[in-house]
Amino acid sequence: MVLSSNRVEDLSTHACNEEGFELPISNHDVPPLEVHRVCLPPHKTTLEKLRQRLLEVFFPDDPLHKFKNQTCLMKLYLGLQFFFPVFEWGPQYNLKLLRPDIISGLTIASLAIPQGISYAKLANLPPIVGLYSSFVPPLIYSVLGSSRHLAVGPVSIASLVMGTMLSEVVSYTEQPILYLQLAFTATLFAGVFQASLGFFRLGFIIDFLSKATLVGFMAGAAVIVSLQQLKGLLGMVHFTSKMQIVPVLSSVFQHKDEWSWQTIVMGMCFLAFLLTTRQISTRNPKFFWLSAASPLASVVLSTLVVACLKSKAHGIQTIGHLPKGLNPPSMNMLYLSGPYLPLAIKTGIVSGILALTEGIAVGRTFAALKNYQVDGNKEMMAIGLMNMAGSCSSCYVTTGSFSRSAVNYNAGAQTVVSNIIMATAVLITLLFLMPLFYYTPIVILAAIIITAVIGLIDYQAALRLWKVDKLDFLACLCSFFGVLFISVPLGLAIAVGVSVFKILLHVTRPNTGVLGNIPGTQVYQNMNRYRTAVRIPSFLILAVEAPFYFANSTYLQERILRWIREEEERIEANQETAIKCVIIDMTAVSSIDSSGIDTICELRKTLDKRSLKLVLANPGGNVTEKLHESNALEGFGLNGIYLTVSEAVADISSLWKTETELPI
Repeated sequence: MVLSSNRVEDLSTHACNEEGFELPISNHDVPPLEVHRVCLPPHKTTLEKLRQRLLEVFFPDDPLHKFKNQTCLMKLYLGLQFFFPVFEWGPQYNLKLLRPDIISGLTIASLAIPQGISYAKLANLPPIVGLYSSFVPPLIYSVLGSSRHLAVGPVSIASLVMGTMLSEVVSYTEQPILYLQLAFTATLFAGVFQASLGFFRLGFIIDFLSKATLVGFMAGAAVIVSLQQLKGLLGMVHFTSKMQIVPVLSSVFQHKDEWSWQTIVMGMCFLAFLLTTRQISTRNPKFFWLSAASPLASVVLSTLVVACLKSKAHGIQTIGHLPKGLNPPSMNMLYLSGPYLPLAIKTGIVSGILALTEGIAVGRTFAALKNYQVDGNKEMMAIGLMNMAGSCSSCYVTTGSFSRSAVNYNAGAQTVVSNIIMATAVLITLLFLMPLFYYTPIVILAAIIITAVIGLIDYQAALRLWKVDKLDFLACLCSFFGVLFISVPLGLAIAVGVSVFKILLHVTRPNTGVLGNIPGTQVYQNMNRYRTAVRIPSFLILAVEAPFYFANSTYLQERILRWIREEEERIEANQETAIKCVIIDMTAVSSIDSSGIDTICELRKTLDKRSLKLVLANPGGNVTEKLHESNALEGFGLNGIYLTVSEAVADISSLWKTETELPI
């Protein structure tokens, strides 16, 4: 509620709210001034405030707005749509949408099959697990997911993290059964964690993985993943299980006698082919099918070459036998008690956070391109539930893949039916085509992984970070070098720590500045930013650009006193009019706590002793209410709070003029 007054009352002008609270803002007899009244927000009980705050924190999108003023039957139907988006798009599905979905589904299947096998090897799991993970999770997501273009399956980052964290404690060669049990258990906990975030609407937790952190992390992970593939590209047998750059390179050169020239030649040829097709597709999106089909084409061609030359290609390692059939149940393999349970939980949470971040980011990216919305919390539940189901059907952590989703989008996918088509193609492969992979060389899987992860190195984004925000660039570097030289999880933790430090730095050391008037206007702006802004004689106008909290209240008090000291020194040097009033523009002060209120009161008392008047301009409703309830406003007198800086300057100047004109 904003009221205005174009007249001056007999003794004082008061600002009041709907409940009748009066806030004095002037007390003089001068020519008419337009002074707007500063009002308190409508009265609310503590319970009402808490309810509103919780709604803003957990339900900013008001997900239940569709249920208002609906019949019980309609509410039931809307509830089914809310929890199962298939009921939203399913009734409207037709043959016109089916054709592009079939094309896109078969296209991403040609990419998902070789990538699934490759990423399973990256996680130190049997290759067949990668195909299992490309069958069940996409079917679950097609019922629960809200993104039309997200292509679900194993991804490189989650595979790398899981493989790294588990292999540091358990050897996948010496204890393969235990390793597989821990992988399925970690997938279960990843799903539980993801679904819980969505159910309790705690998705803001993953926001601590800032873009800067992810840019550095993914680049570092891409380098580590690529270096790990040197084992396959060089045909080596003995290789380090560590993920840091120094042990990996040391292992490569310590076992030079294991290098196979046949493997190197084949690997380099197919790597060049894959990178070339990827470059063509990147430069000309019309040829997206080249990069989509090239991995499967490489698998087929290399398999034929090895099968035909098996007597002369002894140095080329192959995948070997892969069992046919559907996903076997793995509920009996879940490791729910024992000394390695904390490892499985930790691995599941870390890989689950990364998978969730990638999946939601990819889904929102393509949703923005097609102008539709993706509900982040429903996506968390969908991804979490599909991982929980996957852990019971021999799958490991899956999410939306950027490379496959891009192919899905470019192929013209209209709905999540493309995931069903892809899963069907994987099903046919599992049932009938598994013997064909017997002679597939491992070097091809290494080449496919390198081609997929090399796109994660976004140096242009790093350059933008350097130009825009040096602290973000520092977080990016910490994440990158932490992954390269320490470990994948610790590198990520260091980067998150830098991001949190950045948040704390902004909160504890907020921006302040001196404001000046833009000539010919009533606008006041920072004088460092606007060189045309001029100081108002006898006034020091300061802006605080952050909440007034316990964490920054002492700093703000010291910084404001320093601004006053510096202004007094400048005035003395230039022989200008002395300061009589300090105005604090509180436009950007969104909230205040008891420490902030105490600081303002102490600051007012300190300035009173120095014959300086402290005035607050444009405090928010929440801030005004707390100042009023703490009785802090009583000490500011009749001219202590104004709606704008310009009104404060005009009204106080008019008061001073009146006082000088009064007869003694």
